[in-house]
Amino acid sequence: MRILITGADGMLGTDVRECLADHDVTSATRQALDVTDATAVRHAVAGHDVVINAAAFTNVDAAEENEELAYQVNAEGARYLAEACKSSGARLVQISTDYVFDGTSTVPYSEDAELHPLSSYGRSKAAGERFVRDFYPEGSIVVRTAWLYGKAGPNFAATMLRLAATKDTVDVVTDQRGQPTWTRDLAEHIRQLLEQYASPGIYHGTNTGETTWFEFARAVYAECGLDPERIRPTDSASFVRPAPRPQNSVLAHEAWHAIRLEPMRPWRDALSDAVRSGVFDEQRRHLRRDAPDLS
Repeated sequence: MRILITGADGMLGTDVRECLADHDVTSATRQALDVTDATAVRHAVAGHDVVINAAAFTNVDAAEENEELAYQVNAEGARYLAEACKSSGARLVQISTDYVFDGTSTVPYSEDAELHPLSSYGRSKAAGERFVRDFYPEGSIVVRTAWLYGKAGPNFAATMLRLAATKDTVDVVTDQRGQPTWTRDLAEHIRQLLEQYASPGIYHGTNTGETTWFEFARAVYAECGLDPERIRPTDSASFVRPAPRPQNSVLAHEAWHAIRLEPMRPWRDALSDAVRSGVFDEQRRHLRRDAPDLS
């Protein structure tokens, strides 16, 4: 397949690029392709069989003060890509997010759950989804993901390990639930969707199971040989941020079963393999392994 990857230098884009290396891949970095330029997008898409849109304005808090820019990248950019793909006949994979939901559900969000974003970032990504699904439903796949970590970008797990190098204890919230997701696992499942010519629609690309940020941080410490007791529980009221966070980011995976593909593996198994594969080696080199006195 001739595949164009936008945002190819991002955390997810890097793993998608490596996972699809045996195909004919064009890696479009942010500097190489501005997805808010409709003409540039049309020229970039021409000649490709598949476009994977991993380009996004992902700074959730910055989006609160830059909603117009976030909308241009996350919504208008998705629209331009959908238009170009429909015109050329290329399949489109649009990467989306759990932030399209408000996080108030008491059960995992189904693929067809009503969108109700709370933040500027969530609104821009929801608009991008709608553009893609409304304009090009016959040739597009939307993959929603959440709580990503990987080797090629800033993420929660890497931040926890950096803090371990300078702090005896770290406070982490216990009242937000989700599914930590390794970008390499997600990249491999995107590959499956493409190579199996999966039906157009919405798929939830998260590792299975669920946990809290607090429990995830403790798991990261345990996997890296640190004392998980250095992670202390707190709640969201202690961390006031510009953008509201969904309390429940757990996504259901029925669409995978419908096309007879297995959803992604449990998040704890993925984390173990990620650590063993060296995803956090840079952060681990600076760790303080002397356990503090927590009595």
